[in-house]
Amino acid sequence: MGTQQLESVPEPKYWHLRTVLSEALDSEFSVGEILPNERELAARFGVARATLRQALEQLELEGRLQRRRGVGTTVAPPRMGVDVGSEQHMWPGGAGDAWQPADCTAAAPPTAVGEVLETAHGEQVHVVKRSRVTHGQPVAAELLYIPASSVPDLTAIDAPSGVARARAVLRELGRLGLEGQDRSVELGSARADDAKELDRLPGAPVLVVTTRFFAEGRTAAVSVATYRADTCRLTFGDSGGVEIHHHPERRAS
Repeated sequence: MGTQQLESVPEPKYWHLRTVLSEALDSEFSVGEILPNERELAARFGVARATLRQALEQLELEGRLQRRRGVGTTVAPPRMGVDVGSEQHMWPGGAGDAWQPADCTAAAPPTAVGEVLETAHGEQVHVVKRSRVTHGQPVAAELLYIPASSVPDLTAIDAPSGVARARAVLRELGRLGLEGQDRSVELGSARADDAKELDRLPGAPVLVVTTRFFAEGRTAAVSVATYRADTCRLTFGDSGGVEIHHHPERRAS
């Protein structure tokens, strides 16, 4: 099979604008400063507002900008390191856990989660809602799905609802012998509920970390944690991860 010369593809207009805007952020704006509105920016750079929005969305995805309700688009601080955890033998709610329980309800899990937990269709599980705050800022929201078989000694009398119920479920879950866990990370978009809790706009970029906890030869619980992609740099391992600074003048702390 003969070789084929690929045609040169010109740089998309929004991508070139993204580069120009990025340079402007470094030289003209400070962290937390509000950018001019879209009309002013489009006029300054001589582009259509649709092109400008593409460039702004890309910079938000990269963590350079933040869109805030009632404020506008601001220059984002460097991403903060958020430890996702490397400990393979600690249940949620264990010593040193940075998450705070907020509620616990009984509901049928999403189909994909139910398949992993091997629950019957429509079977309800414990859904523990937790949040995570770093430096006074909400950075993540979690839904932890735990089937009744993983906490067989839990009784409604001990903790009927709310935070107390959540803590009781986590306490009972911790009685199982944890055999290990695995994680996956993917880019997603904030749903309405997550966006409200994380002080973001619906559709904002987020990092979704799904964790399966194994005990007694099966999946005993599934965690779906949504992290703010604009402010978080997820770290793995005991050393806290490797930092590569693409913008030396904006070094992360």
